[in-house]
Parts: sequence; C-alpha cells; structure tokens
Amino acid sequence: MTIINVLLCIYILNNLIDSDRFYIGFTTNIKRRLKEHNDGLSKHTSKFRPWEVKTVITFNNKKKALEFEKYLKSHSGRAFAKKHF
Repeated sequence: MTIINVLLCIYILNNLIDSDRFYIGFTTNIKRRLKEHNDGLSKHTSKFRPWEVKTVITFNNKKKALEFEKYLKSHSGRAFAKKHF
C-alpha cells in the first residue's frame, strides 16, 4: 500500500468577473496557490483577478498529473474542461 504525503493537484480557476475566463495549473498546495494568483504573483493570471477554485483533481503520480495538465491546456482538453467542469 502506498501512503500519499503530498497531494498532487491539477486545478481549474474561474475568474469572478468574466466567467468565460479560466486557468489550469498544477500545485501541491491549492490554498497557497489560489492566494498567489489572487495576490498577483502569477504573470499569467495577475491581470484578471480575482479568481476562485472551480475544480481540483488529485493524483498520486506526478507524471500522470502533469500529463493531464498538459492535456487540459490543449485545444481538445480545454473543450473537455469547459464541457465537464
């Protein structure tokens, strides 16, 4: 049995002003990462604050988590995320 000490999270943020705007990322600490986005510490999201967490998907395998993040950032993955999340 594997014991997971760190949550590997793929997350989707939704913009509170423009509900069509969202951001996909990877973190091991979702609370801290949301604060960083809302404090303007991410160059990709700082112009579009504030953000809220829409979806969090946890993994126990970093490689699979990063592959899923990459997929969600692709054209077909963005369509999938919009439809299902």
